[in-house]
Amino acid sequence: MSDIAKKIKHYRTINGYTQKEFAEKIGVSNVVLSRYESGVRTPDNDTQIKIADIFGISLDELNGRKLRDPSDDFDAFMFEDKDAFDALPDEVKQELINEINEKIEFLAYKQKNKDK
Repeated sequence: MSDIAKKIKHYRTINGYTQKEFAEKIGVSNVVLSRYESGVRTPDNDTQIKIADIFGISLDELNGRKLRDPSDDFDAFMFEDKDAFDALPDEVKQELINEINEKIEFLAYKQKNKDK
């Protein structure tokens, strides 16, 4: 079963809709909704938008897409003491991230111009 199939069924049931009620709400037959929920069929883009709007979720959430957390970028760096970094206040962490990004941009610019 696809992610979207699982999500449709999950959100329909936790929101208290029967298949018949929800099918009517999104403008499809019970059979079509059943096929969406079993993964036999995938809703078109317009139907996905209707479904996401009804449930108050994003299309990414509906499709099971995990958005990348920007803080994961920082995990790419090697820390001698990651616990110490994690203990810093958020504004200090952000300041460090900004400084590192500026340094990266500078080094990339310097490298690019070095080759000319």
